[in-house]
Amino acid sequence: MNANTPALKSATAEYPPQGEPDRAWCPVDAVDGRWWLVHTKPRNEKALAADLDALRIVYYLPLARVLRRYGGRTLELRIPLFPGYLFLCGGVSERYAALSTHRAANVIHVVDQEQLKGDLRQIFRATTGDEPLNVYPGIKRGRRVRVRSGPLRGLEGVVLRRRDVCRVYVAVNVLGQSAELEIDAALLEVIE
Repeated sequence: MNANTPALKSATAEYPPQGEPDRAWCPVDAVDGRWWLVHTKPRNEKALAADLDALRIVYYLPLARVLRRYGGRTLELRIPLFPGYLFLCGGVSERYAALSTHRAANVIHVVDQEQLKGDLRQIFRATTGDEPLNVYPGIKRGRRVRVRSGPLRGLEGVVLRRRDVCRVYVAVNVLGQSAELEIDAALLEVIE
């Protein structure tokens, strides 16, 4: 395995080629094979990526650079762009190996490989840019959401406004009253 060929070690956005990155290069183009969508168990994306790396199986885990504020400090983090998913390149044996790690819930067959490769190229370009991405899947005005962590964990409401900080409407129907609060969208999950 050549350390200068990141796609053969792994195909994460975290490991672009040595030197000045070429915007046309993408890990998807560096390998041949069928790409699969792997649905991971909760919060197992990076652990599964490490397992696949140890097994020398090519994968692509798009990571987004995000800024988070903790205790007055701003930290830059790399989080999975699509929580619960990563992309795997290989055949049936690689699919089975991914499932055997017990970190994957399912490996999904992708029929339109060219469409997927095109989408992955665009994702790669977006994640290798200099600007941090805002990753808030499905959180938009009018959606029902639940706070998934912090002191307000479990609280449910409707998104009134979505910018850097969401305004969430929380109703107490029995009283005929409501309250509105501002909360970081990263703490919210969409209620289906």
